[in-house]
Amino acid sequence: MASNDSETAPKSDSYGADQIKVLEGLDAVRKRPAMYIGSTGVDGLHHLVYEVVDNSVDEHMAGFGETIETTIHIDGSVTVVDNGRGIPTGMHSTQKKSAAEVALTVLHAGGKFEQGAYTVSGGLHGVGISVVNALSEWLELEIWQDGQVFEQRYERGKSTAPLKMTGKTKRRGTMVTFKSDGQIFETLDFSFDVLAQRLRELAFLNKGLEITLKDERKEPVKEQVFKYKGGIVSFVEHLNEAKVPLHKPIYVQVEKSDMVLEVALQYNDSYAENLFSFANNINTKEGGTHLVGFKAALTRTINSYANANDLLKKDTESLTGDDVREGLTAVVSVKVRNPQFEGQTKAKLGNSEVKGIVESAVNEALGTYFEENPTVARKVIGKAIDAARAREAARKAKELIRRKSALDGGSLPGKLADCSEKDPALSELYIVEGDSAGGSAKQGRDRKFQAILPLKGKILNVEKARFDKMLSSDEIRTLIMALGTGIGRKREESEKADKDSFDISKARYHKIILMTDADVDGSHIRTLLLTFFFRQMPELLERGYIYIAQPPLFKVKKGKTERYLKDEMALNEHLADIAVEDVEVYVEGVQGYVTGRRLLPILKKLIAFETLLGRLNKKPHEASMVRAFVDEPGLDRELLKDQAALKKVVANVKKTLAVVYPKLTPTLDIVEDEEHQSNKVTCRLLANGATYSFDVTHVLVGSAEFRELQKLSPSAIGLGRAPYKIKADGQEQLQPATVELVKAILDRGKHGLGIQRYKGLGEMNPNQLWETTMNPEVRTLLKVKLEDVPGVDEIFTILMGDEVEPRRNFIQAHALEVRNLDV
Repeated sequence: MASNDSETAPKSDSYGADQIKVLEGLDAVRKRPAMYIGSTGVDGLHHLVYEVVDNSVDEHMAGFGETIETTIHIDGSVTVVDNGRGIPTGMHSTQKKSAAEVALTVLHAGGKFEQGAYTVSGGLHGVGISVVNALSEWLELEIWQDGQVFEQRYERGKSTAPLKMTGKTKRRGTMVTFKSDGQIFETLDFSFDVLAQRLRELAFLNKGLEITLKDERKEPVKEQVFKYKGGIVSFVEHLNEAKVPLHKPIYVQVEKSDMVLEVALQYNDSYAENLFSFANNINTKEGGTHLVGFKAALTRTINSYANANDLLKKDTESLTGDDVREGLTAVVSVKVRNPQFEGQTKAKLGNSEVKGIVESAVNEALGTYFEENPTVARKVIGKAIDAARAREAARKAKELIRRKSALDGGSLPGKLADCSEKDPALSELYIVEGDSAGGSAKQGRDRKFQAILPLKGKILNVEKARFDKMLSSDEIRTLIMALGTGIGRKREESEKADKDSFDISKARYHKIILMTDADVDGSHIRTLLLTFFFRQMPELLERGYIYIAQPPLFKVKKGKTERYLKDEMALNEHLADIAVEDVEVYVEGVQGYVTGRRLLPILKKLIAFETLLGRLNKKPHEASMVRAFVDEPGLDRELLKDQAALKKVVANVKKTLAVVYPKLTPTLDIVEDEEHQSNKVTCRLLANGATYSFDVTHVLVGSAEFRELQKLSPSAIGLGRAPYKIKADGQEQLQPATVELVKAILDRGKHGLGIQRYKGLGEMNPNQLWETTMNPEVRTLLKVKLEDVPGVDEIFTILMGDEVEPRRNFIQAHALEVRNLDV
C-alpha cells in the first residue's frame, strides 16, 4: 500500500530527466501491436487506459499524488489527470530531447527501470505510455511542474512540435488525452463497466487513492468515485455488502524476501465462492502461484483445526477445497520486485517462490486466528461440513438426472422443440416463457437452426438455494438437459474425470436467447435465468453465448398502416420521417425553404445537436450562451490567443443573444488565461433574480463535446442564425432557437398517429414474431457480457438475495432512473 514504506521507494523528488532510462526503439509497435498489448480487440483497447492510469498509480505508490481522474469523451477519446510530480520535462542527456518526449516515443523508456524512482510498478510489461502514444490517432500531453505549464501533441506516435512551455500554474501533475487509432483497433468503444472494475480494484489495492471515472457519452453523464481507506479489507467488505457475513474480515500482511503479501478474507451465508488475486496491482484472472498457495493453506489449516478439535462428523473424513471455500470472499494481493507473468496480458503469476511464502504466511496467520477465535472457527468449519454433505447430495441428484435421461432413451427433455442442425456454432436455443409464447415461437421459427424451450412459470431463484435443492427443480433440470453442458465445478482434488460437471465443449447451442415479455413478469423471469447462468454456468457468459431477444417496444398506427419499432430512438426517427413531409424550414445556405428528404438530414443533425447540448448539464440560460458560441466558425484554442479576433466573436455572440433575450443584456468579458498564455471569455446573465454564468476557456474549446457541437451547429449545417422560419398549413412561424425549432417539427409528426407500447410476445402471431424478433436478417439481439464481475455479483446479491434492506436502498437510489414502468 502507499502508506507502507517497504513497498515504495523513499519519498524523493529525484525523479528527473536522467532517470528516464532507454532500452529500445518504438518502430515495431504499430506493425505488431498484439505483441505489446495482447490483442487489437476490446482487451487491447482497454489496456491503453490501464497503461496511462498505471503511471499515475505508480506515482501514488512512490508517495506522490492522491487523485486520478479518468474521463471518456463523446468522440471516444480518453483523458487521465493526476496530481503527481509530472513527467520530467528537462532535456535528456543522451537523447537530446525532452525527457517527456523520450518517455512517449521510445519503447521501454521510463522510470520503472530505475529502482531509485519506483520499487514496485504494475505497467504492462514495462512498455508504458510510449505504446499508448504509438497506437493512438493523436495524443495530447499537458504537464504542470515547478509553476510552469508544458504542452505537446503527437500524431500516430510522432511529435508535431517539441515540448513547449505555455504558461504559469499553481497546479502539479500530468494530463494525457488520447484517441485510439481506428487503423489499429477492431473497435474504439470503451466499456464503462470494464474500466470501472479495473479502477475500483486499483483504489482498493492502494489505500487513500481517489480515482474518478466519468463517461460523457451517456445521458446523463455517468460518474463513479472510488476511494477506500481500508484497502483490501474494504474490498472484501464491499463484496459482502449485501450478504450476511459470519465474522469480521480476517487480514494478513507479511513482508518477506522483497515481497509484500496482503490477504483479506471473510465468510458469508451464501453458497458462492468469490476469490480475487492480484500481483503488483494487476488482476491475475487466471490465478497463479500466489492463489495456489492461498488455497492450499486454507484447506490444510481448516482440516488441521477440525481434526485437532474433533469437529468432523463420522460421515465426513476430510473437507475438500471446494467445501472450505463455499461462501468465502477473499482477496490475495502480492507485490513482487521482479514478477514473472504467464501470457502477454499478465493473467497468471508464475514466480515459484511466491507459493511457499503465501502458503506459510496464511497457514500461520489463520491457525493463530482460529486458536484465538474458536467461535468463528467452529462457524467456518460447520459451514464447510454442510457444504460437504450438500456436495454428496448433489452428486446423488446428478446421478439421478443421468439415470432418468438414460431411461427416457436420450438426454433431451420432451418440451424441447429441437433444431435439425448438429453444429453447435450454427444452432440457437430460444428460452421462452410459457406454452402460449412457446407455441408461436415453434410455429414461427426456422426449424433448421432454431430450437425452442418453453419454461413453465418462474424458475427457482438459485441465489437463495443450495446446489442440491436447485437440482431438485424440474425446470432447472430441463434447462440443464437441453443445454447439454452438465453442471457443477470439477473437484480440484479429484484426478478422475467428472462427466457430470460443467463442460463448455458439450454445449449444444452457441446462441442461447432469452425471449420474454416486455413486462414485470417477463423481466423477473429473465433476471432469474441470468442469475442461474451467472452463478452456475458463468463460462456461457464469458464466451458470449447468452443473448436477450429484443421484441419491438412500440406499435405505431396511422390509418390502416401498422408498424413495429424496436425502441424510442426508432420511434423518434419514424416521427422525423413523417414530420418533414408536413413542414417547410427556411435554410440560409440555399436561400429558400426545404421540406421532405432535403429537410430530414438537417433535422437529424439538430436533434443530435440538442441531445449533445443536454449532456453538458447546462441550465437553459447557460445553454443559450453555449449555442451562441459554438455557432461561431473558427473558434478554437488558437483564436482564443488572438484578442482582436476574439473581440469580433464576442460582438457576434452579443447580437445572437439579443435575439434570444431582447429584454436582457448579458455581460461578456475577455480575461487573461495565464496557464495557457491565452484568453478566456466570462459570460454572465441576470434573469428572474438569478445569475447564470458560463466561461469559454482553453479546456472547453479543445474538448470533444465543443468540437462536435461546432460540427452540428446551425451555421455549420447551413441553417443560418436565429430566429428560424418554419411553415406549416400555410402559416409561417418564427422560432427563437434550435430547441424550439426541433420541438415544433416533431410535434407535426405526431398528428393523427396512434402510438401503443407493446408488451407481450403472445400478442403477435407466428409470422409477426419471426419478422420482428427471430429473423436473423432483421432482428436485434443484446449480447450479455460479463465485464465488471464484482459489480455484477453485488447487483445479483442485492436484487436476488435474502437481505431486504440493501434491496430497498437500491430501489430508492435508482427510482428516478426508471423508464416505462409497467405494473
